[in-house]
Amino acid sequence: MMPAARYAAAIAVLDAIVAGEPAERALTNWGRSNRFAGSGDRAAVRDHVYDVLRARRTLAALGGGETGRALVLGLLRRDGPEPATVFGSGGHAPAALTAEDATVAVQDLTPAQAANLPDWLWPVWHASLGTDALAVAQVLQRRADVFLRVNLSRGTVAGAQASLGADGVATQPVGDVATALRVTENPRRVAASTAYRDGLVEVQDTASQRMIAALPVAPGDRVLDYCAGGGGKALALADRLRGPVWAHDIDPRRMADIVPRSARAGVDVRKLTTAEVARAAPFDLVVCDAPCSGSGTWRRTPDAKLRLTPDDLDRLTITQAHVIAAGAACVAPGGALAYATCSILEAENDAVVDAFLAGHPGWRRDGGLRLLPTPDHDGFFMALLRAP
Repeated sequence: MMPAARYAAAIAVLDAIVAGEPAERALTNWGRSNRFAGSGDRAAVRDHVYDVLRARRTLAALGGGETGRALVLGLLRRDGPEPATVFGSGGHAPAALTAEDATVAVQDLTPAQAANLPDWLWPVWHASLGTDALAVAQVLQRRADVFLRVNLSRGTVAGAQASLGADGVATQPVGDVATALRVTENPRRVAASTAYRDGLVEVQDTASQRMIAALPVAPGDRVLDYCAGGGGKALALADRLRGPVWAHDIDPRRMADIVPRSARAGVDVRKLTTAEVARAAPFDLVVCDAPCSGSGTWRRTPDAKLRLTPDDLDRLTITQAHVIAAGAACVAPGGALAYATCSILEAENDAVVDAFLAGHPGWRRDGGLRLLPTPDHDGFFMALLRAP
């Protein structure tokens, strides 16, 4: 496909998304209907679509509307190339620019539009981030790098770099995170690389790696990942401990891949049902990576911010209160609870922790981690709490 045809395909996918179809489904349906498109074409169309979704409200203002065509026009006006070199450039290109397209007046953006947030969310966002609010929102409008965690049970950082390089994946160490590599070339080749297949590396943002490094654990400690999901943090903890880590999730289906992933990585992760958690307790450390809005990671899931509603946020904070209390019940006397989210909203972080502490005398804060999104990591929050 010619470059202009890729933009035309992105317009078609975006029209489906604007009509209510989830982004991944819209991309999959387009791919199935256009089997002539090669892997490079599909990757380029995906990149165009997600570049738009990360800044949808802003680009709509630049392009003069919410259609796929207007959104792509806004993207070109922001990033180039010149729209006239894409629209009407022949073949399968988008139709030529009209006089109306050419005369769209770029409106003054409201704070919510400039931040690419729903109107209701901007006051919540600003209250959480203060003078950093707009700058952080604009970071989330740009593509995130891919980071890997080197599994030290399997090898070294230098060995991982060499193995990845042999498969065409270039990387750089992340200086202040001992286990991390930033992918600088060919991130889409990681999943097919020998290093990934053999468990030497896992895809994991440096924010999560920083959290694992900050946790107070020592060999022999009993550790529970209470909201394990796919098991990324449990695997990292088991690698650090060189011993068993227990994993639980309220939905066991989310943990379906933990056992094969841990076998591939050469670490010991043991699944527990909800009923089994109480019998296995107490633990020296319980990690509660609670369900959240994911606001610190929205550049990776950019349509999530526009789907979030006030009711959704209220439901999440109720769930978070249940999670932190349930996790605390599994902690041994004097042990630690790490309450974490990949959110940067106050309502999901300090407010949840403060409410828990107010209702649980004897518990106290004992450190934590707070990261705003930057080119080096996603946004992240962790409060370390100590049991009486």
